[in-house]
Amino acid sequence: MSTPNSRAIPSVLTIAGTDSSGGAGVLADIKTITALGCYGLAAVTALTAQNTTGVQGIHPCPPSFVRDQLVSVFDDIPINAIKTGMLHDKDIIEVIVQELTTRRRTLGGAFPYIVVDPVMVSTSDHTLLQEDAISALCADMLPLATLVTPNIPEAELILKQLTGNGAVEDIRSIPGMIAAAKKISATCSSVSVLVKGGHLTLKVSDILEAHQQGLFARDGLHWYHHCGLDEPEILRLTRTNSIIEQTDERVVVDALWTKGRVSLFVQPLVESKNTHGSDCTLAAAIACELAQGLTVQKAVETASNYTHQAIATAVPMGRGHGPLNHIHASLTRVLPSPTITRPAPFVSTLIRSAERLWKEYVQHEFVVQLGKGVLPKANFAHYIKQGYHYLKHYARAYGLLAAKSSTFSQIDSCARTISHVVRETGMNVAYCQTFGVTEKELLETPESAALTGYTTYIIEAGLRGDDLTLLVAVLPCLLGYGEVGLWLKRNALKPESGFYVQGNPYQK
Repeated sequence: MSTPNSRAIPSVLTIAGTDSSGGAGVLADIKTITALGCYGLAAVTALTAQNTTGVQGIHPCPPSFVRDQLVSVFDDIPINAIKTGMLHDKDIIEVIVQELTTRRRTLGGAFPYIVVDPVMVSTSDHTLLQEDAISALCADMLPLATLVTPNIPEAELILKQLTGNGAVEDIRSIPGMIAAAKKISATCSSVSVLVKGGHLTLKVSDILEAHQQGLFARDGLHWYHHCGLDEPEILRLTRTNSIIEQTDERVVVDALWTKGRVSLFVQPLVESKNTHGSDCTLAAAIACELAQGLTVQKAVETASNYTHQAIATAVPMGRGHGPLNHIHASLTRVLPSPTITRPAPFVSTLIRSAERLWKEYVQHEFVVQLGKGVLPKANFAHYIKQGYHYLKHYARAYGLLAAKSSTFSQIDSCARTISHVVRETGMNVAYCQTFGVTEKELLETPESAALTGYTTYIIEAGLRGDDLTLLVAVLPCLLGYGEVGLWLKRNALKPESGFYVQGNPYQK
């Protein structure tokens, strides 16, 4: 009996081997498929005895039994997408190709998407595809695919097989990855190809150089959760604990060739041993997104973000390369868990939700002229006079916060902040005098309407709300001033920007 208003759940079939430790293969695929809201089915090609340290044994399934599994599934449940992983040998590949080809003729345009992860070697360097099976994989399996997802060593072996010259091409660079994706696609019925760069250590400067060479369009560059050149400085500093040149930051890059376009997917490098099954997970996640109607490009982007987060939130397990955290996406959270590459998800979400206003605030013409040393002195004098009055209200706000605090450590923190503000007002008076503003003039300057409006909002928040309400009220100032200072410093490092610190008339 059907349930009223029931929603069909996309079905995703994984054709792969098992992993007794649960980190890769069919088990990782099913976890991923379930976490991403699809229904998982499986046809097992081989049983493996393995753990986080390596593969201890492989027991391939009889090809006829692999066929039986496929027939059982196809005859009963509609499939929206297929992901293949470890196929082990030539005979198993042949029966899979025969069954998929037969089903494709029967279903026509309704045939499911196929994501082929050409698994050849395990993370621990154990051979998972027999040598004589590589030719069958390249000649028969790859042309059936919607998307092929080789890592760099796999792409090199595929190119060696497809070109037939016995030589291994060097594709260990962004231009090499892009060229490899195009070549594989051209010789395999124009399938989409994603070459994964996890085996490379690249920098942002490598991406910029590839863009200058015209290898991809600007809209073909996809950063993990805005961790790119436009990332807010306060978030970058929290993540990297450094104000190093952005171009020196280490990243992981995957290159996609689909429908005549190049797309690069960039994530910050995560120093982690918990990468067992990452290729399986990514391919399964892409299959899920395709099953739910996304384009290849968007499916890869979404799946890449999921996999990156699964690595970043993984808990160490075992003595070797540990598994990913596949269930992070299935946990009910308003915000994602903090990770090494995204340590402040709350602030990141706030800024991203008001991205245009944030940029207008940080890069305001006042700030730009200040950084270039061309701001009219009258404008700056008005700013520091209003800043003096703001500090008074800011100290009052922390007095209210102390009154709402429940521990001595919290009260002490508020008292220290007020003490710092009082000292800063003394510095402010001395600084004003260097611009011809006397202390008498400073005290007699009336508050502007903008200052009165903002500080009234802060004080009212402190009087009416709890401590969290008050902290949120002062947060824009705390974050905004920090971001402006870091943004000015960043631009001053660029000789062509016109920004400078040493010799700037407003340096203090």
